[in-house]
Amino acid sequence: MDPLSDVLSLLKPQSSISVGLDAGGDWAIRFPAHEGIKFNAVMRGSCWVWVEGEGEPLRMEEGDCFLLTKGRPFGLATDPALPPIEANAIYDHARDGIATCNGGGDFFLIGGRFTFAAPHVEVLSGALPAIVRVREASSQASVLRWGLDQLAAELRERRPGGFLVSEHLAHIMLVHVLRIYLGGPQCAGAGWLQALADRQMSKVVGAIHADPAQRWTLEGLAGVAGMSRSSFAQRFKQVVGTSPIEYLTRWRMLVASDRLRNSRQSVAAIALSIGYESESAFSTAFKRTMAYSPRQYQRQ
Repeated sequence: MDPLSDVLSLLKPQSSISVGLDAGGDWAIRFPAHEGIKFNAVMRGSCWVWVEGEGEPLRMEEGDCFLLTKGRPFGLATDPALPPIEANAIYDHARDGIATCNGGGDFFLIGGRFTFAAPHVEVLSGALPAIVRVREASSQASVLRWGLDQLAAELRERRPGGFLVSEHLAHIMLVHVLRIYLGGPQCAGAGWLQALADRQMSKVVGAIHADPAQRWTLEGLAGVAGMSRSSFAQRFKQVVGTSPIEYLTRWRMLVASDRLRNSRQSVAAIALSIGYESESAFSTAFKRTMAYSPRQYQRQ
């Protein structure tokens, strides 16, 4: 698999697409804090969106979609200066998953949420800004538009098998949004996700993910990138925000934590499978990274 698929598979996303907002006139709604990552798409009309503790509100037009990644309270409005009502004032009266504000008719949004069965969701959310926006005008938005139309139809019609169809469509939409984000100008800062947009660093991250048990050295990883050792170390730290060996260790520990939770392998077997020759060396590295010993983590 590629690194993005690796991370998403490790986190085991679970989606819930069941909410619509039909609004009319002028309105403003405040939503509470939430678990996981919110996914929203504007199917008709336009609105402003903001996240508490972040910068200026962002304008969303028809066809735009966005992720809310930090779990903080957020708001939607026709005008961010309007005093907002609390979301439960209308969502407590939703019918067939669709809440109505001011009689509806002018604006329609579908929304859902990705939660993750595995811990360490910060591996993904920490690599993203609070709002990830994909414009309708994006060169890859046609695929998203098709998926969004299908999701809207499933929400409206409630056909047999709709839950399963919606869940799979939502996963596809999440990957496409992240792909578009990686190819756009807002993919800035440092992190493993940003590394996937860099030709040389993506090769290195891909090699680490493909074979974490390999006895990687700085020289070997520099060779994968086709760079000198010093230039590679500097460039990797600049793009990813950590050293290559630190990244390798962190990925090994995430793989190990998944196997501790979801397999019957012994600690010694897991240690060997990710490149450690002794259980004690692995246990020391695991506790340093994850704050628990492997056996403590497994019991939890």
